[in-house]
Amino acid sequence: MIDISDIEAAAGRIAPHVVRTPTVPSPGLGALLGVPVTTKLELLQRTGSFKVRGATAKLLSLSEAERAAGVVAVSGGNHGIAVAVMAGALDVKATVVMPRTAPARSIALAGDAGASVRLTDGMDSAFELVTRLRDEGLTLVHPFDDPLVIAGQGTVGLELAEDAAELTDVVVSVGGGGLIAGVAAALRARRPGVRVWGVETEGAETMSEALKAGGPVPVPLSSLVTTLSPPSVSQLTYDLVSALVEDVLVVPDREAVQGCLDLAEHAKVWAEPAAGCLLPAARQVAARVGDGARIGLVVCGGNTTPRELIGWADRFGLG
Repeated sequence: MIDISDIEAAAGRIAPHVVRTPTVPSPGLGALLGVPVTTKLELLQRTGSFKVRGATAKLLSLSEAERAAGVVAVSGGNHGIAVAVMAGALDVKATVVMPRTAPARSIALAGDAGASVRLTDGMDSAFELVTRLRDEGLTLVHPFDDPLVIAGQGTVGLELAEDAAELTDVVVSVGGGGLIAGVAAALRARRPGVRVWGVETEGAETMSEALKAGGPVPVPLSSLVTTLSPPSVSQLTYDLVSALVEDVLVVPDREAVQGCLDLAEHAKVWAEPAAGCLLPAARQVAARVGDGARIGLVVCGGNTTPRELIGWADRFGLG
């Protein structure tokens, strides 16, 4: 398990390389949801998402031999950008494997940062290719199945604990589970009374299905939210989430896209659907918790284009 000392150590190592993102009340979202809301704006992080924290923590741990051999990462978008940018900054050769369904902008950003980008037909084949490249000698920078990466992501929770002591509940998006595992570990140590809730989109229900099954299981992927779509969670993230998280809620893609529009209108924040899904989940949390709820939202990333968001909104008939 990851403990607070691991997260504190990661915070010290990565501090010169990442942004201590703002934690701010959102009166607009509070009015929309009917409860006080505080946002942790990880979309203002270097590379546009929280992923740079875990990637940096892992890259800084490499031996000279590992640095010389290079690293490989698999990603639906944000992790690939983070590894590519930080590997370039730290003079480490990187290969990033992405499915062709990954956002075109994410693929371009990883390549522009100097990584060698390999595209596959889907996330399953992306994970298979990454395993082969690891076996050939590259060091894997896994998006979530790595204690160093989870500790790096946990620094989000460390900052939340320091900056928003009034919170009763924190809502975090779940892909492979690295972010919510790290945030939950940090908050359990620093603010043990705070409940942590996960949210997934329909067609990317890897953690909620794992919780039902009692362990990681493969899940057919159909959600448009590719950044929340690994083939399965890991045993490590499952163990942490099952021990530390209140519940994992599931919302439709349509509500995630509406959440992006609501974040833009009411919070003046441009977010991707992986963050947009927080709002419908927060409504459920507010209803379940009742009076006295003070909700924190980890707005995990903003790497989407106006064209993509307009296209999704049109698909679902949203204004």
